[in-house]
Amino acid sequence: MFETPIVIVGNVVTDPVLRSVGEQSVYRFRVASNSRRRTGDGIWEQGDTLYASVSCWGRLVHGTAASLRKGDPVIVVGQVYTTEYDDRDGNPRNSVEVRASAVGPDLARSIARIERIQRRTEDQPDPASEPAADADTATGTAQDEAEPDHGLPLTA
Repeated sequence: MFETPIVIVGNVVTDPVLRSVGEQSVYRFRVASNSRRRTGDGIWEQGDTLYASVSCWGRLVHGTAASLRKGDPVIVVGQVYTTEYDDRDGNPRNSVEVRASAVGPDLARSIARIERIQRRTEDQPDPASEPAADADTATGTAQDEAEPDHGLPLTA
């Protein structure tokens, strides 16, 4: 089977849903990507919109389920599939589906804080059982957790 790679830059347009399929979990949502183009007289006009259903499997489920919400700007990388079907009225339709291999925030339109997932092996102690050291307090540079400094001016 031929798998077509795709990158979609857009917004999450539905509330993501976490489901179980047999022994596996799948995280699904829809994304919309809008195009714009400049006309001959220099005015930007709205172009077409691509809507795609995205499914996240395996290790991608944990990170996306903990991070994504409706309205978030995202970049989705994966394999694209199209499905043809007839709607209730008998009209032929098709849908675009992406099996994601990577999903991330669009940092041109958002700010993200990265939390790496710690993979544990059997010979490593459970980090939840050890007291955590606060690096900011140890260096004397404690920062207010309620208002992180992103280097950007705050607006009300």
